[in-house]
Amino acid sequence: MSAQGKFKKQLSLIDLTFIGLGAIFGSGWLFAASHVSSIAGPAGIFSWLLGGFAVLLLGIVYCELGAALPRAGGVVRYPVYSHGPLLGYLMGFITLIAFSSLVAIEVVAARQYAAAWFPELTKAGSSDPTTLGWLLQFGLLCLFFVLNYRSVKTFAIANNLVSLFKFVVPLLVIGVLFTFFKPANFHSQGFAPFGLSGIEMAVSAGGVIFAYLGLTPIISVASEVKNPQRTIPIALILSVLLSTAIYVLLQVAFLGGVPTEMLANGWAGISKELALPYRDIALALGVGWLAYLVVADAVISPSGCGNIYMNATPRVIYGWAQTGTFFKIFTRIDKKSGIPRPALWLTFGLSVFWTLPFPSWEALINVVSAALVLSYAVAPVCVAALRRNAPDMPRPFRVKWMNVLGPLSFIIAALIVYWSGWNTVSWLLGLQIVMFVVYLLCRRLVPTQHLNIAQQVRSSAWLIGFYAVTIVLSKLGSFGGLGVLTHPFDTVVVAACALGIYYWGAATGVPAHLVELEHEDDESEAVLPTTGLHPANAQLANH
Repeated sequence: MSAQGKFKKQLSLIDLTFIGLGAIFGSGWLFAASHVSSIAGPAGIFSWLLGGFAVLLLGIVYCELGAALPRAGGVVRYPVYSHGPLLGYLMGFITLIAFSSLVAIEVVAARQYAAAWFPELTKAGSSDPTTLGWLLQFGLLCLFFVLNYRSVKTFAIANNLVSLFKFVVPLLVIGVLFTFFKPANFHSQGFAPFGLSGIEMAVSAGGVIFAYLGLTPIISVASEVKNPQRTIPIALILSVLLSTAIYVLLQVAFLGGVPTEMLANGWAGISKELALPYRDIALALGVGWLAYLVVADAVISPSGCGNIYMNATPRVIYGWAQTGTFFKIFTRIDKKSGIPRPALWLTFGLSVFWTLPFPSWEALINVVSAALVLSYAVAPVCVAALRRNAPDMPRPFRVKWMNVLGPLSFIIAALIVYWSGWNTVSWLLGLQIVMFVVYLLCRRLVPTQHLNIAQQVRSSAWLIGFYAVTIVLSKLGSFGGLGVLTHPFDTVVVAACALGIYYWGAATGVPAHLVELEHEDDESEAVLPTTGLHPANAQLANH
């Protein structure tokens, strides 16, 4: 086993922005356009705007946490600081599912597009891989592992080079498709043929929110960022704004570029007619060279995104282990490289596991989108609780109008989860409740951090309440449920319940002096957020 080391601060603003953009621009832009169109029609443009707005709100909230507490795997450590180890445990589990499966999803997407050149990679008449196709996926995972094993700078250089290439092709696609633009496509079948519910459903089921969710890798490498208090907020906001502009333009170009004769039976079947959207539409329009570039980029873009999540997931595992509710071996960092290598090995193993059922991109996307949003949704509550219980914590970036942005961002996140539909909500949130019960049964094996189990349950009950309420409303609602709550009344009810749960969570955070914060293993000395003092001079109130 390598000697214990420390994270090394090597990432610049450019590196971090490319990590954000690279994580956002994976397989989402390659598949989502046709899925969004088949669910929402031309009104799917608003799905992209809504998704961008939601992620921007959550990103701004994360700016305060990321700047104040630049911690590796911060997405699972912030809940510990604000609500105790039980909440961190629940977030660690859901985030590990989301992140590790994302690596697999991206290599699956790369293989599906590569099959346009090499049909032997995919079984005829389906999206499932052949043995050769699965071996290609495995080879890509091995490549990601090697790139991340040496050092974070090696990963960053590789990511920057890939990112430069993969942004050129979307811009070319936009330019070419606009030369074939057909305004009639926007009203020939009605602008919103599936109504408001279609716009909402496309955010989750169409892959919109999946396409946007690339912010947590920025947070996950916070301990390795130069000047994190300035760099993290700028990189977060830049990533969201740039990606929103490109995604909206891509959707508009796709809608206007679809050959009008393909719309004779409406938009609902367009995802089947154009299964590989931009490659198929380029061929239909006779632009073969663009189809070639799209396939090339379709292998590179998901691969680049998968590489980023192969880098981010070990930091999440490390952060979870640092909270004490996951195996301590995963807190080990290689002394020479500054890489949490045991966590990287686990990430690799889980990524391979997610490819074993031979899934297609479409089969996994809804579940992963909901899991990612759940990992994001806790952030506004964490900020509100820390402001209440640790008001003197240094905050280099302080979100203005948090009284509005906090509850609004949590409501939107709750709606996105609800829009995922009953099939996804029932098992995903149900599994989280099961993990809560497992924690209670094994409570003697986990650290209390000066919090007894009753205090931990009180501080985490709001999240379990959120899960239970969402499951019930999903069963009664109009997104795969019984339809007892009709649309849009169901959306209003979900929003109202989410608002109440937000204030419940904000009010039940753990008093800062009761939480013993771990020291960070990076090149700089940590600041304890309970006091704002250097650890050499600070003592927690309960010591």
